[in-house]
Amino acid sequence: MPDLGMPETALRSFRLSMRTERYDYRTPMKFGGRVVNDVTVASVDCQAETSIGSATGFGSMTMGVAWAWPDPDLTADQKLEIVLELMERLVELFNDSALAGHPLDICHQLAEQRSAIADQIYMERGLGETIPELAILLAASPIEAAIFDAHGKSNGQSSYALLGRDHLPGDLSRFLGDDYRNVFLDELIRPQPVDQLPLYHLVGALDPLTDADVQTPVSDGLPETLGQWIQRNGLTHLKIKLDGDDLQWDADRVARVHAVATQTRPDLGDGWSFSLDFNERCRDEDYVLQMLDLLQRDAPEALRCVGYIEQPTHRDLTRRPAITMHRVAESLPVVIDESLVDLHSLRTAIAQGYSGIALKACKGHCEAILLGAVAVREGLYLCVQDLTCVGASLLHSASLAAHIPGVTAIESNGRQYCPQGNQRWMEGFGEFFEIRDGRVPTARLAGPGLGYGDDPAWESDTA
Repeated sequence: MPDLGMPETALRSFRLSMRTERYDYRTPMKFGGRVVNDVTVASVDCQAETSIGSATGFGSMTMGVAWAWPDPDLTADQKLEIVLELMERLVELFNDSALAGHPLDICHQLAEQRSAIADQIYMERGLGETIPELAILLAASPIEAAIFDAHGKSNGQSSYALLGRDHLPGDLSRFLGDDYRNVFLDELIRPQPVDQLPLYHLVGALDPLTDADVQTPVSDGLPETLGQWIQRNGLTHLKIKLDGDDLQWDADRVARVHAVATQTRPDLGDGWSFSLDFNERCRDEDYVLQMLDLLQRDAPEALRCVGYIEQPTHRDLTRRPAITMHRVAESLPVVIDESLVDLHSLRTAIAQGYSGIALKACKGHCEAILLGAVAVREGLYLCVQDLTCVGASLLHSASLAAHIPGVTAIESNGRQYCPQGNQRWMEGFGEFFEIRDGRVPTARLAGPGLGYGDDPAWESDTA
């Protein structure tokens, strides 16, 4: 029986179901030495009830197994199959739990059992390595999103407005330890989104920068080059994928991107903002410093546009000797991405010289909210990134960015590589996928739940 002392906004019951869909990329995407050509999107529907009402919530995420589980001994299809099986078992876990309360408490409590279920699959399948924590977080992420979305919709409020102490009794110490006694989420997370945020456009390692780089035109009406994307979307922020194993190529790539950007939009002057993403490929801190030195020598104006660097070296923070980032961080913020799986990994990364964190909806709504709160309170550099998200998963990522203070821009890579996955959302949220003036109107995400409403496919299937 539910605790009668729970707030009336607490979840009294919920039921989950799962579905998947697959999309081809319009162009290949290369990162971390891997090339991706398609994506499977996993979605979860959550029928939920509170004392105030009932509603169906919805969560969705692109299953980026190449990023979450870079095991060379398994094919992408094998890893996808295992992650989806894990997700099915997690759905069963939630359905069988009979838990009630706030979604943060429910998800946090059941998170303790995820690894045990993953280990069961590891043993049953005779895998060569255990399922990594990133893949476990990925499998759980649509479930968490659906529960939070259903909770908000059942109460007719934004999920972020339901993070206050009237709805989530107690302080953050039960999630984050004694340092967070008498600290509450509503002091750190906005109940309403900011009006708009700039968009970070991805420049992949295979992406043509100019007409001369185009070898096989896509010819689908969308831009073929970086210059065309800048003109179409009015871009001001660029995320540049680098090799991490070729100093001259990396420095030249940043310089070329800067040249195309400034030639296409000379009106911006020094107003460009770049992030550099090595996808863990750098051997050590010295590589990053040498690449920055090359830029300073050959293209100092490009270096001045770099706002921050994403995790340059391997995701294993326990490696000995540790690969630190103290010297790089003296010049530019360095954020942890692939290594960030919990509070302990955050503390380890900061001790090793990282400046801050990259949050992702694909790691779960709970982690994003809690670690985002830590970053806000402790003054860490903070950004929100996506996993080439499409449809609702992109809108979820944007809602996180818009509600966490300190985030200055959002990513929307799916519109470049997988526009097919956005089609059914264009009527209601076209401005998130067809960008104008380089900005995304995040004020649109203030509605009940996570702010994106119901899945148009779900509506048509059940009408």
